[in-house]
This record gives sequence, structure tokens and C-alpha cells, in this order.
Amino acid sequence: MSKQNVEIVRKPLRVRDTSRRTLDQRLSLRFPRLAAANTRLTARLAPSSRLRQALVWRGARLALEAFNRRDVNAAYIPLHPEVEFYPARGWTQAGLKPCYRGLEGYREFVSAWSEVFGADLRIEPEELIDLGDRMVMLGQLPVRGQASGVPITEKLAYVFTLKDLLVIRQQEYLDHAEALKAVGLEA
Repeated sequence: MSKQNVEIVRKPLRVRDTSRRTLDQRLSLRFPRLAAANTRLTARLAPSSRLRQALVWRGARLALEAFNRRDVNAAYIPLHPEVEFYPARGWTQAGLKPCYRGLEGYREFVSAWSEVFGADLRIEPEELIDLGDRMVMLGQLPVRGQASGVPITEKLAYVFTLKDLLVIRQQEYLDHAEALKAVGLEA
């Protein structure tokens, strides 16, 4: 697909400070085939479709809120069963594995990440960019230095490769410009 034919939709993305599972998340976990069918139908819509935008942005917000409250099962909803997760280079240099595969691998990553950064680790998204078969999430990662306790905020970005609107590959970056460059966009 050439860059000229790619529809790009950029919109702000925010999460609530506190949240809990929604009815549609509970139904998706209880009836995964129904959720998969709904996702496949949504994937057929163009990125500029208002319905797709509403569903994708809501799904992204709910998944990030689930991650922030460590509800890993609800955070799984937008993930393909064969998902591959590639942490940022900085995290792999700090001891995380270079790749986590499948839903159990994702659970292992979340556990390892929480051990390193503590229970108050949150992702604070700023923008979601829909490119059709890929998405980019730009945000911040507020953390505290383990030894000093000094709060710092790291830039955080994800490039999601999609299969039927489910994340099949997730690449993490600690630089927004690097993530945008990876998908052929300028910062």
C-alpha cells in the first residue's frame, strides 16, 4: 500500500483515572466469538468511517484503562492470540526479554514491567493514529525513580500491526518521532 492511498486519522486519546470493566468488556470475555465477529465487521470499515473511529477509539481507551488497573484479561480483548510484543530497546537493555509471544507472553511482560516500575505504573495516552492496517499510540509514562523516588515522565509510543483489527504485533518506543518514522510519518 503506497503512502498516497493510506487514510490517516489522528485524534486525541485520553483515559479515566479510575475505571472498571464495562458491560461490553464483560460480554467480550464471556462470548469471545461474538466479540471477534464484531471486530471483523468493524475492520472492514474505512479508517475515516465515523463508526470505526468511535469503536476503535473507545476500544483503545478501554484497553488502556484495563492495563492501567492491571485487568490483564480485559486488556487482552484487542489482542490477537498470536500477538508478538516487542518492548522498547531501553527496557530490553534493563533486562526484559526482546520479544513476548502470545497472550501468556503478554501476561509475562505486564508482570515483569510491574515488578520493575511498581504497582502505580500507568500509561497516559495523548493521541491515536489510525492507518488502516496499523495504528500508532503516542503518550507518556509517568514513573518514579526506584532509588530516589523522584517522579519523571518518559515519552512512550506503540506501533500496532493489525489483523482483522486485532493487534498481531506491538512494537514499543521511548521516542514519539522514532515511532512515527517507523510508519512513514513525520513528527
